[in-house]
Amino acid sequence: MNQKLLDRIDRPGQKKILACDGGGILGLISVEILARLEAELRAKLDQADLVLADYFDFVCGTSTGAMVAACISAGMSTDRIRKFYVESGQQMFDKASLLNRLKYSYNDEPLAAKLRHELDAELKHQPTPGEPNATLGDANLRSMLMMVMRNATTDSPWPVSNNPRAKYNQLDRKDCNLQLPLWQLLRASTAAPTFFPPEVVTFARGTDREYQFVFVDGGVTTYNNPAFLAFQMVTAAPYQVGWKTGSEDLLIVSVGTGNAANARPDLKADDLWLLDNARNLPGALMNAASAGWDMACRTLGECRFGPNIDREFGDMVMAPGASANASTGKQFAYLRYDPDVSQAGIDALGLDGIEARKVQVMDSVKNIGDIQKVGQTYAARNVSIDHLRGFA
Repeated sequence: MNQKLLDRIDRPGQKKILACDGGGILGLISVEILARLEAELRAKLDQADLVLADYFDFVCGTSTGAMVAACISAGMSTDRIRKFYVESGQQMFDKASLLNRLKYSYNDEPLAAKLRHELDAELKHQPTPGEPNATLGDANLRSMLMMVMRNATTDSPWPVSNNPRAKYNQLDRKDCNLQLPLWQLLRASTAAPTFFPPEVVTFARGTDREYQFVFVDGGVTTYNNPAFLAFQMVTAAPYQVGWKTGSEDLLIVSVGTGNAANARPDLKADDLWLLDNARNLPGALMNAASAGWDMACRTLGECRFGPNIDREFGDMVMAPGASANASTGKQFAYLRYDPDVSQAGIDALGLDGIEARKVQVMDSVKNIGDIQKVGQTYAARNVSIDHLRGFA
C-alpha cells in the first residue's frame, strides 16, 4: 500500500488535477504547454527544482496523455519528458513489417521497451523475480494517477488508477490492478487501432484465476479528453476519494494536443460511403467527445481560460468577480489549454512557415520541430500563473 499517496489524498486543503488529452506525437504540444506552466510555478513559488508532481495531486491522461501523466506522476521534469518524446519519436512510430502492416502500421516493441526503461529508472525500481518492472502500485509514484484505455474484450472504457481505495486495487484480490506493470498499462492506453497492435494484459497471473483482456487506445472511447472523468473519480462515492468541491478548493487544468475541424466544404452526400465513414467517423467522434467534456467542465466549473468552442457557446470564461456563466453551482476552477492548429490558427500564432497539415497528424514524427514550435509559441502567449490565482 502506498501510504504516502494515501496521506496526500487525505490531506486537508486545496486539490489540483491535471488532465492530458490523447494525440500521438502531438503530445509534444502538451509537453511544451506544461513546460511553460512548470516554469511559471517555479518562479512564483521560488522553487527552482519544482516538478509538476509537487503541484498536482492527481494526474490523468488518455493515450499519449497517459504517457505524459505517468511521467509526471513518477516525478519527471518537463525537460526530461520533452527529451523522451524528441529522442523516442522515431521509436514510438517504428514501421511494422510489410506483412503486419496489413493489420497495423507500426511496431509496438520499441515503445514498450523505452517505457519500461524510462519508468523503471525514474521510479528507481529494483527488478525482482516476481516483479521485473515497476507496477501501477509502485510506492514511488508521487501523485494519484489515472490512465484511460478501452477494454475491447468487454467493449467498455477502463479508467485505471492507482487509487489505493479503488475496488479493484485491494491487495487481497488475486487480480489486484496495482500488481499490473505500469509500462503495459501505458502501452494499452496508446494502442491506437490501425497504428499499433492491441495489448493483451494478464490478470491474476500465476494463480488459479488467471485471465486475459485485450486493450486498445483510450482515445477510441469518449474520453480522449479525460478532465470530467477525473472530476468524477475524485467526487463519486464508489471511488472513496471524496475531495471537497468548489472553485476555491478544487482546480482542474486540462491540456489538449491541438485541435482543428476537418472541414469539407465541397462534400457531397454521395461521398459518404462505407470507406469514407470508416476513415473519418472515429476522428469526428473523438473530437466531438473532447469538445463535449470541455463544455461540461466550463458549465460546472469556473472557467478561467479557454478558446471558443463554437460560435454560440463561446469560451464561457469568467473574469474575476463576473457573474456566473451558468445557473449551476461552480464545482471547481477550470483551465483549458488547447491551440487551434488549423492553418488560420497557426498563422495567428505568427508561424507562417509551418503547414498546418504537418502538425495535425498523430504520427508526424518528421515534423517534431514544428510541433514543438506550435506548443512553445502558444504557451508563451497563453499560459499564465494568473490563471492559477488562489491555487499558487
